Amino acid sequence: MKAQVPSVVRPCQPLDFEAMHVIINDAAQAYRGVIPADCWHDPYMSREALAHEIDQGVVFSGFEEEGQLLGVMGLQPVKDVTLIRHAYVTSARRGEGIGSQLLEHLLAKRARPILVGTWAAAGWAIRFYEKHGFRRVGPAEKDRLLRTYWSIPERQVETSVVLRHESACGNDRPRMT
Repeated sequence: MKAQVPSVVRPCQPLDFEAMHVIINDAAQAYRGVIPADCWHDPYMSREALAHEIDQGVVFSGFEEEGQLLGVMGLQPVKDVTLIRHAYVTSARRGEGIGSQLLEHLLAKRARPILVGTWAAAGWAIRFYEKHGFRRVGPAEKDRLLRTYWSIPERQVETSVVLRHESACGNDRPRMT
């Protein structure tokens, strides 16, 4: 019988920065050739861009096993919602439930409606969020939400989708401010 390996979802610390950068760029290779070529960068996220995201209020949690960070996912409060930002699991461990554990941990902490944006061509990411109670919003609502809550190029607005956590209904829906 295989021994259970201890794992934990924990807040990322400044010392995790390099590991986070490696995980994000390793996992983002899945987008190569899938998202529009004019939206691809190599590396997908520079160190400067990651530092900027943290400076803009993205708070990362990480999945750690035996002292090694294997996945990261960020939350960013913006106006009256919380955005899920930069959810990545190292490619060698994809499909093992690490992303699900991170997401469930972050959803348990939610106090406001949660939105996530991803590339429309990334069907695997859309299915992942739908499996966890998120539903895609319509095209007009997607455009409005992306322009209201994200700071992304217009090309990314055109090629993305937004999903809202299913519990975000009624008075829990994001309002225009």
